Amino acid sequence: MEKEYQLDKLDRKILSIISKDARIPFLEVARECNVSGAAIHQRVQRLTKVGVIKGSEYLLDPHLIGLDTCAYMGIFLESARLVKTVVKELEKIPEIIECHYTTGNYSLFIKIYARNNDHLKSILADKLQSIEGISRTETFISLEQNIKRQLPVE
Repeated sequence: MEKEYQLDKLDRKILSIISKDARIPFLEVARECNVSGAAIHQRVQRLTKVGVIKGSEYLLDPHLIGLDTCAYMGIFLESARLVKTVVKELEKIPEIIECHYTTGNYSLFIKIYARNNDHLKSILADKLQSIEGISRTETFISLEQNIKRQLPVE
């Protein structure tokens, strides 16, 4: 992947449209952009190849699949050199959907979905606290998600 890909006006317009609806047909994007469907297909392929587009996915509603508790957790490590080892262990816990290596107070910051608070408590007690290298954690339960959106392209 190139370090920085130079997006032109058409690339930005395509990204703006498909980031709102990944399932939109290329012909509909082409009509909005006033170009051919083949041109859109080629642009999307190139944007994918250079790494601007990182695939597409279906977004699941956590509440509708029984995951009512969303929490964020700051993780303090015994030593910074343990980051890779701890992350490998965190990857084994399916309820953890994001993990970031951060600056500031925490070495790692994770996002977890659980069925309820009891399930979250068992993840913390039975899975996270048994990972060697974690010295302590700080948990924040999300009461409500107010903003969730794609990156701005314009």
